[in-house]
Amino acid sequence: MKRTIENVENQFETFQILNEDGEVVNQDAMPELSDEDLQELMRRMVYTRILDQRSIALNRQGRLGFYAPTAGQEASQLGSHFAMEKEDFLLPGYRDVPQLIWHGLPLYQAFLFSRGHFHGNQMGDVNAVSPQIIIGAQITQTAGVALGMKKRGKKNVAVTYTGDGGASQGDFYEGMNFAGAFGAPAIFIVQNNRYAISVPVEKQSAAQTIAQKAVAAGIEGVQVDGMDVLAVYKATQDARERAINGEGPTLIETLTYRYGPHTMAGDDPTRYRVEDEENEWEKKDPLVRFRKFLESKDLWSEEKENEVIENAKEEIKAAIKKADEQPKQKVTDLISLMHEELPQNLQDQMEEYKEKESK
Repeated sequence: MKRTIENVENQFETFQILNEDGEVVNQDAMPELSDEDLQELMRRMVYTRILDQRSIALNRQGRLGFYAPTAGQEASQLGSHFAMEKEDFLLPGYRDVPQLIWHGLPLYQAFLFSRGHFHGNQMGDVNAVSPQIIIGAQITQTAGVALGMKKRGKKNVAVTYTGDGGASQGDFYEGMNFAGAFGAPAIFIVQNNRYAISVPVEKQSAAQTIAQKAVAAGIEGVQVDGMDVLAVYKATQDARERAINGEGPTLIETLTYRYGPHTMAGDDPTRYRVEDEENEWEKKDPLVRFRKFLESKDLWSEEKENEVIENAKEEIKAAIKKADEQPKQKVTDLISLMHEELPQNLQDQMEEYKEKESK
């Protein structure tokens, strides 16, 4: 049995296209992206890094509520999302607000989501649901959405994200098993940033990879360098092609790292991570790696990057101002949104709070 497990684990080598120096090490796997596409990918990564920095500052000022930092995971998040189509359905976790924004959610609404305002959870014409707070719950939901797409004959996919901690949840296995059994067009992306809050991935599972867990569900499994945006894009693009061609779902494990705390709600990563490890992963920074690659092709410059940074700061400033201008949330707002027809107990509460709010 030990030999069998080792044989399985050895099948999941890390897929990579760019090394840490931005050099192409897998030319055959290079995706067909135009120069404009490559520049757009970098623009989104730089913009998202600035958004993360500003969001942390806004949180510390008391102007945002719940926030999970994203720095370090840009290649994993945006490389995978870049392979999606607008009509594909996105089911994010709470750290995946950047994908939601690039999928079409206005930035000011993303800020309102952080504040717990109901308008921040209204997706409108964006094919997405609100970021899931319950760990792993989005996995089973994705299986259902994907099956619905299949039954409607749509050539689209449902894409979801969780962390390595989410891969320890029962919903993770149930969702993959269901999607596999029904051949649903789903892509399950596990962003393995090595820690479920403070618990290292080695203590979460005896398996050497998360990707190998696809074997038990009878679906495709891939482990990819999550700091390599081109590798993540290619792995997701291939998974999408398989899904819409009726070949079923894929589990993608991206090996990545979050440079900040788990969330801004009091987590201190220095209590469970060592400096040498953090320094090692800083050398793998996805922005630095991709910047080197683009500069070698004369597609990026310090001037271009500064333009993106300044534009991001202006748009973030305007978005937080718009969020500040939204009407304050009231209890009656929440009650009115809960049901099409209010049951008697909520009717009573509605009248009670209407009276309080009128004073």
